Amino acid sequence: MTTTAAWAPARVLARRTLIKVPEVTAFFWIIKLLSTAGGESVADYLAMESLGMKKALVLTGGLLAVAVVAQLAVKRYVVPLYWTVVVLVGIAGTLITDYLVQSAGASEWAATGGFLAALLVTFGLWYASERTLSIHSINTTRRELFYWAAVLLTFALGTAAGDLTAFTLRWGFLPSIALYAAVFVAAGVAHLRFGANAVLCFWIAYVITRPLGATVADYLAFDKDLGALALGLLPVGTALTAAIVVLVGYLTVTHRDAPAEV
Repeated sequence: MTTTAAWAPARVLARRTLIKVPEVTAFFWIIKLLSTAGGESVADYLAMESLGMKKALVLTGGLLAVAVVAQLAVKRYVVPLYWTVVVLVGIAGTLITDYLVQSAGASEWAATGGFLAALLVTFGLWYASERTLSIHSINTTRRELFYWAAVLLTFALGTAAGDLTAFTLRWGFLPSIALYAAVFVAAGVAHLRFGANAVLCFWIAYVITRPLGATVADYLAFDKDLGALALGLLPVGTALTAAIVVLVGYLTVTHRDAPAEV
């Protein structure tokens, strides 16, 4: 049977869609931080107190694959679906890094460097193909695939970087949180106050929210002998997930973060 041009891979990848990512508002950053923190706690709970590492990774990986397929299939920004993918990426990204370090024997240095290199390669291929890394230009299937690949790598990288500073380098939770918060604020100030490149500042802020949120979650949940508050993985993960649900519900009703079509 002859394959029609309409189904050729290049045609499918170049299929134009509406922009399916939200506007970058305060809500975007709040939910992103909540998803990084919640993903860390939920992943640790599943791996350490519930299913075990391998089962948790298989389960969340399968759920993520289904969610990504659904996200690619829709033709517009669907608030609950988009943020479901982000939350699942947060959980899966944590488990991928933890599996490499705890089960496969990779060091935190190797994991951080490896995921950073993979992210830079992804950005390079994305830019070479599309001549832009702006999330406001994600209006084809190919660009959306690049976007989600980059998002997954930022979560895996952030998990490794957060553990590197808090545990391997023995900085502890609060100094690590202060470092990542300072970088996040600096990226915002550089763009808003000094006119630095918006795309560059966005991705710096986006990457750094992962170790920031993950380290905050660890500080809230882990035992006091590690310098944390010992609130527990399940309570912290549940509270953060509930906060995400409330905000996503609000945005679903109000459309406050609806993307502007250009």
